[in-house]
Amino acid sequence: MYCGSTAPVVYLSKALERGKDMRIVIVTQSYYPRPGGVTEHVHHSATELRRRGHRVTVLTSNFGGEESSFEDVIRVGRNILVPVNSAWGNMTTGVNLSLQLRRIFDSIRPDVIHAHCPLAPTLPLLSLKDAPESARVIGTFHMAAQSNLGYAIFRPVLEHFAKRIDTRIAVSQTAVDLANAYFPGDYTIVPNGVDCSRFRPDLKPIPEFVDDAFNVVFVGRLDRRKGLKYLCRAMNIACKKTRRRLRLIVVGEDSLRRHMLPRLSSRIELVFTGVVDYDTLPRYYVTGDVFCSPATERESFGIVLLEAMASGTPLVGTSIPGYLTLLKHRENALVVPPRNPVALASSIVELVEDDSLRWRLRQNALKFAGNYRWDRIVDTLEQIYQSGHRILTAPERTANERSSTVATS
Repeated sequence: MYCGSTAPVVYLSKALERGKDMRIVIVTQSYYPRPGGVTEHVHHSATELRRRGHRVTVLTSNFGGEESSFEDVIRVGRNILVPVNSAWGNMTTGVNLSLQLRRIFDSIRPDVIHAHCPLAPTLPLLSLKDAPESARVIGTFHMAAQSNLGYAIFRPVLEHFAKRIDTRIAVSQTAVDLANAYFPGDYTIVPNGVDCSRFRPDLKPIPEFVDDAFNVVFVGRLDRRKGLKYLCRAMNIACKKTRRRLRLIVVGEDSLRRHMLPRLSSRIELVFTGVVDYDTLPRYYVTGDVFCSPATERESFGIVLLEAMASGTPLVGTSIPGYLTLLKHRENALVVPPRNPVALASSIVELVEDDSLRWRLRQNALKFAGNYRWDRIVDTLEQIYQSGHRILTAPERTANERSSTVATS
């Protein structure tokens, strides 16, 4: 979906004219080792762009821990976590960040600067302020909510920064709706993608969980909006409706917040894995007999849904707007209302008891996930970098083809 048209902009860069060998700087405050949808989006789009011969640098913050193994990453300042959008967001702090960015840009001489969450302090905003005039600036909006207090309070200031964004991208219509409410303009939807060579159904499951238990897998942080407490309540209900032994595997954060979750029945085995490494995460998806994402609100897309689909794991998700971009009830998932543990439990029990339903959801989801392969997403992104014009994404082309077929039949 697209709102409006893009005004032509003249750039000095010969690489943009040739459409290859571009020098691209991707600015993000969310990157490894910090997990999250923005992290995955940045990493996989950068990897695919490098594979096509572009020179891509990821500009991000220092998080501590293991940070040295990632290709072409420049880190400045220090990351801190701040409460935002019913979750914990990243913000870069440090001395002379603006000066550091200008020196980096002077050294790289980028053709394209792509800022994720471009109007968030501090790193993305500074990248807009300090971007060279010769660079095309792209901004991708990831946030979804009914309103944004920061946008409302600082709108006059942020509007000035927003004018430097040559092409505005959003990962879903819900992300467009929020950004466009405060900063009206032209937005192109380029969704998140999935690495189908990394997330695939033929991986080996985690051996200690291959037994007679029915594995329900949750992947994500313990942020309130992720809805894990509702899944815990649903598991307590489900264990009373099936004779099958149930196991809940929580993959991701393992912090003190786990103690705030509802207590599970003694009939349910609960496993907290903590954050797992890059290669192990996909194996947890295939370990699951079902994947549950009980998010309650403010999810703009839901990259974990695509990861589960590509892994061939039947899934249950909630009917929040950002998820309905992907989920089709009883076609590629079971969809339940948010904050409804009874409905969630019923869907889990149905999947426990109905092998044919699990198989049908699996096959449809695998096919659906193929539309969101990163190479197809980056086809669109690369063309935007080169031209700044509106390009249909692969999922949109598929939708348009279906509409044309219906119209002519």
